[in-house]
Amino acid sequence: MSTRYESAKSIYAALGVDTDAAIAKLKNIPVAIHCWQGDDVIGFDHDGPLTGGIQTTGNYPGKATTPEQLMADMDKAMSLCPGAKKLNVHACYAIFDGEFADRDKLEPKHFAKWVEFAKERGMGIDFNPTFFSHPMVKDGLTLSSPDEATRKFWVEHGKACIRISQYMAEETGFPCVMNIWTGDGFKDIPADRLGPRMRYKKSLEEIFSEPFDRNLVKPCVESKVFGIGVEAYTSGSAEFTLTFAATHEGCLPLMDNGHYHPTEVVSDKISALLCFFDEIALHITRPIRWDSDHVLLFDDETKEMAKEIVRNDALDRVYMALDYFDASINRISAWVVGIRAWQKALLNALLLPNARLKELQDTNQLTELMMLQEEIKTLPFGDVWKQYCEECGVAGDASWFEEVKKYEAEVLSKRA
Repeated sequence: MSTRYESAKSIYAALGVDTDAAIAKLKNIPVAIHCWQGDDVIGFDHDGPLTGGIQTTGNYPGKATTPEQLMADMDKAMSLCPGAKKLNVHACYAIFDGEFADRDKLEPKHFAKWVEFAKERGMGIDFNPTFFSHPMVKDGLTLSSPDEATRKFWVEHGKACIRISQYMAEETGFPCVMNIWTGDGFKDIPADRLGPRMRYKKSLEEIFSEPFDRNLVKPCVESKVFGIGVEAYTSGSAEFTLTFAATHEGCLPLMDNGHYHPTEVVSDKISALLCFFDEIALHITRPIRWDSDHVLLFDDETKEMAKEIVRNDALDRVYMALDYFDASINRISAWVVGIRAWQKALLNALLLPNARLKELQDTNQLTELMMLQEEIKTLPFGDVWKQYCEECGVAGDASWFEEVKKYEAEVLSKRA
């Protein structure tokens, strides 16, 4: 234990904060790591471009193009990050081994290698149906399409994903958060806003009629304001998805902090939802002006989201998953920077004298509250972070980047 950590520990102790306890707690908080950062959200079931209101920019060399490459890249990234981890997989990452199945016919066996990967590393898996980048996205619509055959295809896809999620949970021993998001919407002002939403509601209800163990599968619905090509209207607005989750037993609301208007912040919404839901889910990203899914940083909103989870004793009520992708920089580094940023945010929140801060607010000592909140900002957080990383067996400083550069030279640069 370093002298600097001992000093930081005593400084925090003066505020009533036990740094050893914070470090011990953080080691056991699982965060889901998204596989799609490694290949720019392409997957293994199609060769076409991204559709459905999302895109990646950049062409940095070394992108994973096979399951083996993607898993190796994830291994390298996770080896450089502290903390407990889960795996987060989209349905388009099915592994067929020569036996192709369309999305409405997917089976657990198509994800057996992902389950094997997770079990070998002691991780659970979260799962996402893929309602984009497919020929059956008709006129930009899936579950809200007026075409019955289109809706049926995607409903069957959702049901298949329920079965796959149950399989993943049974095999790994961890609950599987299964999140539904669609990019359904219109580029310009629609003549009918209600019709698509009623069809979307009915489709979701049909998907969730598939039998599953609610202790093992945690279905979620995720909203979005707009996407590329659907700027005027989305079927799955925030009001729609939140109300659906609130009125359908066992369904969780999932908030992606890039999926709201620019002046909205998810950190303010977390406590509101915790008043009414036993559990909620998050996709954690960094929007710049809109849902741009930039690499997560240790910035103000990231810190505030973590604070809301920790100070409301909601670490066992909030399912946390990262969701960003950047094709313009080294993809391993993108993973590592973002994972470590969220770990920093959680540690920062665990190191706050939250009981004291709440007491000052409740007793209207707002002058002292402001003063203390400012003083906390310059506490020796970095020394505690380094201790945490070292106890987890990873670098607490920037030396991890040398491993990324070495991996790029020895592995990524040799990919065609």
